[in-house]
Amino acid sequence: MTWVDGLAEWTDGDTAYLSIAFTWRINDAYMRAVWYRAQGYRVLAGGPAVFLPKLAAMLASVAEVGGESLDAVARHNPMATIASRGCPVGCWFCIVPKMEGRDFTLLPDFPVRPILCDNNLSALPANYQDHIIKRYQQAGVKLLDANSGFEPRTFDDEVFARWRPINRGPWRFAYDDHAERSYVERVMRMLKAVPARRKQVYTLIGNEPFAACMERIKEVIAWGGEPYAQAFMKLNALEKRPHARFDWTEIQLRRVQRWANGRFWRYTDFAGYDSSRRSSREIATQEATLWE
Repeated sequence: MTWVDGLAEWTDGDTAYLSIAFTWRINDAYMRAVWYRAQGYRVLAGGPAVFLPKLAAMLASVAEVGGESLDAVARHNPMATIASRGCPVGCWFCIVPKMEGRDFTLLPDFPVRPILCDNNLSALPANYQDHIIKRYQQAGVKLLDANSGFEPRTFDDEVFARWRPINRGPWRFAYDDHAERSYVERVMRMLKAVPARRKQVYTLIGNEPFAACMERIKEVIAWGGEPYAQAFMKLNALEKRPHARFDWTEIQLRRVQRWANGRFWRYTDFAGYDSSRRSSREIATQEATLWE
């Protein structure tokens, strides 16, 4: 289940395709487009990164920008698929509502694969959730990862019962700010009998002051889940670096990610965590997962 690092490329006949998931791969995509053109290919570029006009303009001189390549997600990971686009929540830090809209676009004939990358499974119409599940059951394919997860506001007993028979991976949710506290706590109570390793809570950090973000991480742990800290980044970031706001620093954002995602909270609170005294094996393991 290996992902390419945000830039997928392939050729079909005399056309080269570039699918750019992350804005910080724009410069790399530009160089690849130049190379393909020099080989005589027509170059088409798309993906979330080029949805922003300023970034699309960076590629416009060397590629045709925009449009859609069916099943491009499989070029990023051949085990991945998507059954719907869009998300009704409209988070200010997320590209999805800006790119795909706040209304769902359903893709009922989606290829059934182990990694399901829909943006918001629990908010989909109930009959369409049933359709997705039926497709997996009929195909005999195990759902190993509902990658982008469920929305705490819409995850209820009915949704849990519906997905429980096929979800073989972690139950993924987001706890992005304190406005979601009551919803996340309710979901964690529902999943009380589920092992902690299977309750993975994406916990955004840097979008609120340090104390508020740390409180959310500690609450996830106290409720029996495992936090996965994700540092706030600008939608148009040209470098793979977190953006420090409030009382955060970039170094502090990285240290909290290592402490949380390396599960050091099992042994020490953050105040007692010394990130400089890790073994080389620990460093390699944690750095490999830091920006997943």
